[in-house]
Amino acid sequence: MSVYQLKSRFQDILRPLVRALAARGVTANQVTSVAAAVSVALGLFLSVAPLPHWFFLVPVWFLLRMGLNAIDGMLAREHGQKSILGAYLNEIGDVISDAALYLPFAFIDPNDLMPVITVIFLSALTEFAGVLGQTVGASRRYDGPLGKSDRAVLFGALGLFIAVGGTFAAWTSWLWAAVALLLAWTTVNRIRAGIREAQTAAG
Repeated sequence: MSVYQLKSRFQDILRPLVRALAARGVTANQVTSVAAAVSVALGLFLSVAPLPHWFFLVPVWFLLRMGLNAIDGMLAREHGQKSILGAYLNEIGDVISDAALYLPFAFIDPNDLMPVITVIFLSALTEFAGVLGQTVGASRRYDGPLGKSDRAVLFGALGLFIAVGGTFAAWTSWLWAAVALLLAWTTVNRIRAGIREAQTAAG
């Protein structure tokens, strides 16, 4: 089960806030842009100053960002704010934000930078595979087991682990390897699901 499957319940909680924001003239694109800008700023800050206590900001921001991502989608769908620019901002902003927020973990890993860099690449690949579903006659695919929301939980937990005094050691090489395998599995699942959906739609 993916965390993404809990999205509808999360949206129900946020719906009154979304209505209030829409009434005040807040747009989906504004919310998307703010979420991406703060993500990049936080990622760069932690990469330059990777002090353990600052990593407490990672789970806090991931939770807030999940809320903002839900809000921008609801503003677009439920308040007539869908746009071509918004579609680009949403997809590109998410990939850039994830990369920025994952990068600091590379600088606190005593083993090597490359495992985290590989995870960043594979994370982007999963989203690319998800978006490609729309180009073959399927929907935007969000299949797991390690979609964006699941990765937010994972990296949020790692940020909290570092903030309370945990340290990375030899075991993290196995962690990144497992994450990479799950990301590869996610990519394959999204491709297969997209193909099946497109073939079914084609009759």
